[in-house]
Amino acid sequence: MKNSSLSKKYLQIISKIEKIRSKNNKTWMNILKLSFKHAPKDAAKLMSEIYKYDSQISKLVKKLSK
Repeated sequence: MKNSSLSKKYLQIISKIEKIRSKNNKTWMNILKLSFKHAPKDAAKLMSEIYKYDSQISKLVKKLSK
């Protein structure tokens, strides 16, 4: 398979992933809003943990991109 056709195939797959992630992100935001509405202190604790793990992931990605 030629590089250009292979690249096109990858871009099509990435586009599909992007569409799915967009829908999933909206769902996550709705869960987040609901959580802060009904249990703000608990939601804040969960967000803090999520942030901690996201920071760890970001540091690892930074190492990969060097």
